[in-house]
Amino acid sequence: MKILVIVAICAVFAAAFLFLVPETVTVMPGSDGANISLSATSSIIVLPPIPEADRPASSSSTVLDGVSSNNDIGPQRQLVNPPNVIKGVYLTGWSGGYAPKVNYLINLAQKTEVNAVVIDIKDYSGYVSYVIDDPLVKGSGADNQVKITQPNALIKKLHDAGIYVIGRITVFQDPVLAKAHPEWALHNASTSKVWSDNHGLAWMDPAAKPVWDYDVAIAKDALSRGFDEINFDYVRFASDGDLSLIQYPFWDQKTPKHVIIGRFFKYLRDSMPDAKLSADLFGLTTVNHDDLGIGQVIEDAYKYFDAVAPMVYPSHYATGFLGYQNPAKYPYEVIKYSMDHAVQRLEAGEKVEENVSSTSATSTGTITTSVPYRAKLRPWLQDFDLGATYDAAMVKKEMQATYDSLLNFISTPPSMITSTSTLIEAPNSSEAYYGGWLLWDPSNVYTAGALKNTN
Repeated sequence: MKILVIVAICAVFAAAFLFLVPETVTVMPGSDGANISLSATSSIIVLPPIPEADRPASSSSTVLDGVSSNNDIGPQRQLVNPPNVIKGVYLTGWSGGYAPKVNYLINLAQKTEVNAVVIDIKDYSGYVSYVIDDPLVKGSGADNQVKITQPNALIKKLHDAGIYVIGRITVFQDPVLAKAHPEWALHNASTSKVWSDNHGLAWMDPAAKPVWDYDVAIAKDALSRGFDEINFDYVRFASDGDLSLIQYPFWDQKTPKHVIIGRFFKYLRDSMPDAKLSADLFGLTTVNHDDLGIGQVIEDAYKYFDAVAPMVYPSHYATGFLGYQNPAKYPYEVIKYSMDHAVQRLEAGEKVEENVSSTSATSTGTITTSVPYRAKLRPWLQDFDLGATYDAAMVKKEMQATYDSLLNFISTPPSMITSTSTLIEAPNSSEAYYGGWLLWDPSNVYTAGALKNTN
């Protein structure tokens, strides 16, 4: 009976994470739109929701072992010897403040190849996960929904287990900041009120420097506590809802959107020159050369981040991509194609023009050289059911596609990859571009059978 009660409690907690506030995007086909295989009658691509975990049934944080609920320990140092290749999973802020879920993660890392975790610092709601001593944050009310009462103790516990800790910040979708500072937010031209998307969520103007400063302040606080890396998500323009009604208080609507986002990327790097920084981009940025209508061009991210994480969830590719009616059923093929293109663009380097002079004093000109980008590729992989059931075999196909694109330079017949397969991860000269992978499941329960057992 006791076992049944425990199982029931765990089931309720996991189920509480399953409802999802979606991130959607409507994408205009780009210069290589033919590769996306749009139907003859289709002019736009509407991507399905990216699952986001919501608040669980119980909102109380669980005190970590040996730490008072009213006191945290001091700031921690970053890991002295961080892993070169990150193999991580995602935890919500609620999970990060719940000791049984943290212990689940540590147990998973001790038994498998997982060596990192991405934890929400500020999620899609705009609320931060713990109290931050910054006047802008306090003034916005962003810390009115504390999920992690002892963030420093949490970092220590994870570091003691050898786990690399990444803090995730959602940036331009921020209902809390929009309410506190509507002058920085998108407005509805019809009502003069703050504009909201199809889900009732408010967005900030991506060109608003005060918003940049706000998120940099949150990131710097996290780094000072001992987070090893800061991950930036929702780094884009709004995409769903009535876009024709949007008024931008800062963007002039003439400067290309990707230039605005690129300036923000540069500002992050200039503000935190020595920090480990990463950015999440839509999966289609790997194959499209336009900005998808949202300001995301993958080369702009390659310049400034240590890792770029395309969200190459097969369920989020449109019907007809690579000729597949349901791309979600073909994880190896979709991810291999996407990451092949991503690494080709990374290897190409940044094109820079240099002035040159010939032996004649009157003859000058320019040459174009290629400068290596700083980034590695570390894709987000799907570990949730959408479009298909993602069991161990399906997740392994995603991982093998990542290895084959970034390390192996081969193609593995997908039919040969099963739940019992030993994946091929053979480093070679391309290892310079391989940063690992991250698994996303909004319930924060991961498919252990897909992970290499290290015991």
